[in-house]
Amino acid sequence: MKRLFGICLASWLALSTPIQVQARADQIQLQENHPQEYVVVKGDTLWDISGHFLKKPWRWPELWDVNPQIDDPHWIYPGDILYLTWVNGQPKLRLKNDRMQPRARVSKLDSAIPAIPLKDLFAFLSDNVVLDEELLKKTPYVLGGRNERIIAGAGDRIYARGEIDQGHIAQNVYRPAKKYIDPSTKELLGYELLKVAEARISALNGDITSLEIIKSREEVRVLDRVIPAPEARIQSVFYPVAAPLESRGQILAVLRGVTKIGRYDAVTINLGKREGLKSGHVFKVFTRGETIKDPLTKEKVTLPAEEAGTLMVFKTYDKVSYGLIMTATNVLSIGDTIRSPDADN
Repeated sequence: MKRLFGICLASWLALSTPIQVQARADQIQLQENHPQEYVVVKGDTLWDISGHFLKKPWRWPELWDVNPQIDDPHWIYPGDILYLTWVNGQPKLRLKNDRMQPRARVSKLDSAIPAIPLKDLFAFLSDNVVLDEELLKKTPYVLGGRNERIIAGAGDRIYARGEIDQGHIAQNVYRPAKKYIDPSTKELLGYELLKVAEARISALNGDITSLEIIKSREEVRVLDRVIPAPEARIQSVFYPVAAPLESRGQILAVLRGVTKIGRYDAVTINLGKREGLKSGHVFKVFTRGETIKDPLTKEKVTLPAEEAGTLMVFKTYDKVSYGLIMTATNVLSIGDTIRSPDADN
């Protein structure tokens, strides 16, 4: 967790003159109106803070690296004052002098400044899964409940059929909710499942498993799927980096069930592990060009796509991934395209 909240001030690429900054696209570029100082406020993220200084705030890991002025355990908090300085021709972001002297400091963990707004991710990290068609068919399913019930809730017993991993007492119950189809190739990319309950194995009898429902969000129904509860710690550390140069895709869905997409909305995209995606990969989002009628020729003309936001991948599957909209300069929609920030427009 230290690295999540760490102020890391990575060595910048050498910047000796403004001309060199403009000449090389891979150089980090400062905002033209960047401040010399910034006071950290509650609700800030490292991404937000870097946005005051960088034209591409997703490159904040290159701005924040080892900084000896920041006292262990390398966290910043609301009220800290940051300032921009230059050392050997390289820009550095540091803390004001009142933090330089060693002294004891007691602060709550949840008051430290995170890299990105984790509260917007936790539900999606634990409550949504995507399975391919073959795996979905093999996943154990709910037969019903005690006394021939077809719905059940917390405190009830249910029965599932299929091969359940006996090494995991804790199980989650999911409901297939959405089928993802690639809009271009029409390939079936997978099925999204939403968690409806948490359960615990109470007995095994051949391919029939008895489970006690511990907690439920919705009523458990026949044909809901049973999947072992994840034991691994949910990933909470993300270090943004440009998506692979050749990566191009589309937004398939928004996870909150709305049609228009804005900042901090979670979305599904039609790219996954097979395309080399990993958590932390960043894309530019382009709105689809509108189709309008030429007032002179009367023919229909499709306007060019325009850059309108930034997306960071936070969970990957084989053929699809979940991403969080980090910035949005316009309303985004399902079907908008995504490209690597390093790709030519």
